[in-house]
Amino acid sequence: MIRRVLILSSFLIFSFMFTACNSSNESNEVSSTDSKVMKSEFNDSKPVDGDWLIYHLGAEPGTLNPITARDVYQSIINGDNIYESLVRRDNKTLEIVPQLAESWEISEDKLTFTFKIKKNIKWHDGKPFTSEDIVFSYNKIMDPKVDSARLKAYYQEIEKVEAIDSHTVKFTYARPYFLALESCGGMPIVAKHIFESGDFNKNPAGRQPVGTGPYKFTKWETGRQIVLEKNPEYWGEKPKIDKIVFKIINDRNVAFQVLRKGEIDFSSLTPIQWEKQSKTKKFEEKFNKYAYFTPNYNYIGWNIDRPFFSDKRVRKAMTHLVNRELILEKILFNLGVTVTNPFYINSKEYDKSIKPLIFSPEKAKLLLDEAGWVDSDSDGIRDKNGIKFEFEFLIPNASDTSEKISTILKEEMDKVGIVMNIRKIEWAVFVQRLNERKFDAVTLGWSMGVESDPYQIWHSSQKSGGGSNFVGFENAEADKIIEDARKEFNNDKRAKLYKKFANIIHNEQPYTFLFCRKSPVAVSNRFKGVKVHPLGLDFLEWYVPAQLQKYH
Repeated sequence: MIRRVLILSSFLIFSFMFTACNSSNESNEVSSTDSKVMKSEFNDSKPVDGDWLIYHLGAEPGTLNPITARDVYQSIINGDNIYESLVRRDNKTLEIVPQLAESWEISEDKLTFTFKIKKNIKWHDGKPFTSEDIVFSYNKIMDPKVDSARLKAYYQEIEKVEAIDSHTVKFTYARPYFLALESCGGMPIVAKHIFESGDFNKNPAGRQPVGTGPYKFTKWETGRQIVLEKNPEYWGEKPKIDKIVFKIINDRNVAFQVLRKGEIDFSSLTPIQWEKQSKTKKFEEKFNKYAYFTPNYNYIGWNIDRPFFSDKRVRKAMTHLVNRELILEKILFNLGVTVTNPFYINSKEYDKSIKPLIFSPEKAKLLLDEAGWVDSDSDGIRDKNGIKFEFEFLIPNASDTSEKISTILKEEMDKVGIVMNIRKIEWAVFVQRLNERKFDAVTLGWSMGVESDPYQIWHSSQKSGGGSNFVGFENAEADKIIEDARKEFNNDKRAKLYKKFANIIHNEQPYTFLFCRKSPVAVSNRFKGVKVHPLGLDFLEWYVPAQLQKYH
């Protein structure tokens, strides 16, 4: 599929298909606060095959079926490693370029997209890849029995998908959609001959994927590791690294200790690990460090169905209780910038005129009083209609930074008469609670691609049925803007619509927007060819000089 971002850091970032911002004109910033951090490449070494990449994975994916998967972990593993799509984004230019497709034609009315598929491409089990696999994958995405709601929103404008011949497929849209080429061209594709029998959602290939990509799945040891090996029969340019081992370690502190021992080659770093713990001579002799922006934002989401958060005055009060400047400085060590609306801060869609609601407990108290949440029985806790203002704040157990932020927030809540109970849960349970909307408040983030379609997260139709409108936001004007923007091909006009939409979100405060975070990572310095692209790092480009290779 369209290559995703390497964005996992101390917040866990939820990835989603095709929802993004136009960052193609933005250069990616790389931190170089210490001259030792960025070591020069070996210019005298020619890329050679060999060695392994041991990659730290902060949690275990629920499945490796790209159609039913919901979290960022599967996209890191699948990416362009196991599964591929018809087109991809060029790392440098961000232009859409062919992958499994050889070429494509777009009708003048932008309703028909016809792709010619490269010949002699095979699935990892040796079966030929054909247009029938593409038609099958589309039909499964749209099948109401298939758990693919996060994808359906991007294909609902398609009228039909036809296999013209074994190597030609045509997508016909009912109405124009500005992301149509990336949407249909970047659609996840699975093998028909593997998935056509039995329950699609529970197919064994979810644990033993078979793709067309440069790496083949080898094994999955639950709770320990997922291993890929280079595909010797790959149709395209083969990567240099022989094997990728995704080592699953939920505890970030444990992972850092394993990294320091040299038993991991790549890991994201928490802010304190970046700023304090990795600034030693011994660490800098072994690793290069990079900190770069990619399209993302973190937030606190308030479940609007809960009596506490159904009133926007309360949601605004919650935002006034979040001391973002303190969090950014003391917890994140300034590895980010404060944001106020649901687009990438460096994009044309982002409305810089929207200023953040300031940290002000006094304003929060006034808004809570106005909304009727007062301490009527003098027990120190606000209440309304017999309901105590006591709620649960859900965080994933692998995120130390989320825990620190929630602790600060809890202290501010206590001061104004609100009881906030912090609950840390395992990642799979966390995702399930989100999908079922069984939470009061939650903190996490979204990673984004290159162009934006907020439909999946913000349209009222996405409140149920597996959509990503977890907080239950519903606004008729916002729905209309989102729908109109999908049909607008002029970037400036679409950006104008999105700024209007952003102002609605700001007024309603279903999210308390936090930060666009830098992604701080460490990479073993034996790896060369490491480049920071506008959407992050791509380890398919990396290699290890023969004299530095560690695994055989």
